[in-house]
Amino acid sequence: MLRKLYIAASSQHVGKTTTTLGLVAAFRQRGHNVGYCKPVGQEVQEFGGLRADKDAHLFAKVMGFPLTAEIHSPVMLSKGVTSQFLEDPAAFDFYERIEKASSYLEAQHELVIYEGTGHPGVGSVVNLSNADVAKMLDAPVVLVVEGGVGNTIDRVSLCLAKFKELNVPVIGVIVNKVFPEKIEKVRKYVGMKLAEMGLPILGILPYEKSLSFPIMQTVLEAVQGRVLVNEENLDNRMEDFLSGSLIDTDKLVSTRNLLLIVSPKRLFSSIQKIQEVTLTNKIEENPISGIIITGDGLHEIPVRDFSKVFAFFDKHKIPVIATPFDPLGSAIKISRIEVKINARTPWKAEQAISLIGQHVDLDAILGYKG
Repeated sequence: MLRKLYIAASSQHVGKTTTTLGLVAAFRQRGHNVGYCKPVGQEVQEFGGLRADKDAHLFAKVMGFPLTAEIHSPVMLSKGVTSQFLEDPAAFDFYERIEKASSYLEAQHELVIYEGTGHPGVGSVVNLSNADVAKMLDAPVVLVVEGGVGNTIDRVSLCLAKFKELNVPVIGVIVNKVFPEKIEKVRKYVGMKLAEMGLPILGILPYEKSLSFPIMQTVLEAVQGRVLVNEENLDNRMEDFLSGSLIDTDKLVSTRNLLLIVSPKRLFSSIQKIQEVTLTNKIEENPISGIIITGDGLHEIPVRDFSKVFAFFDKHKIPVIATPFDPLGSAIKISRIEVKINARTPWKAEQAISLIGQHVDLDAILGYKG
């Protein structure tokens, strides 16, 4: 059976963490003792006094293992590290850290899955590209690429060059985020071209819209806001947004988990409209999951309306954020959010695990013999 596996991706935001999480869980569900490691991380987070890559924190929470930074996140390229490395490479023991972590994990588990960082060349500045790390670990690679036909094939071709340069074996490709109606087309044409390259398609994952929904904590960061009330509900998800200047009645009726973006002067009238629509259409569950008050001007709300709007916030436990941006600027910031699975979205982790279990050829991966 395969003893180690490296998950690489064609670029950021194509679903590498989703795929890695799903594979770890799927193999565990089959009864295998699976370990996890993020050898090189770029986004360091601190929880409970423990600094590690954010993905290592996520896996520890979802998979239920005690996180040890030097084992599960041995190298962290935080701000300033790359320039320091270029000044004095001998001052850094990156290789030793990764080798120590891998030796420990491979002794404890029958299969260890290593998660890469960014595209295959990321980390080259410190001699730790994805290909360098996979070579050092002697781990075959599964490549994750976003769905399509032409662009997907071009990306795979580009990515393979880095691994071929170092004679790192690539087991196959997982194509992610494919619209369901295009799955058979992708299977036929991408499969045809990959066969010429000597690579199988290991899985095609359908696009799952709910995995792209951000939570209010992510919205807060995107609009550089401050929380006014109900901070404890920043895990609320956002599926779409409403403009306070013109409340879309159809959207209110048909969609849940809506974000209201509104100026202080329109806040009270917007809430009145929302209440009227929900009452008229007998909508029992409040459709608003969060509110952004633009212009950072909460003080502009007329005094007579304070008690009414805060009663609405309190009744439905809606997190309310003030932002310095205007409504258009806020909408633009939110539309640019790149959503990733994190420790605050366990429901996304469950969906990722389900997708991998249904759509990836796990036997082909486990049975790889090199």
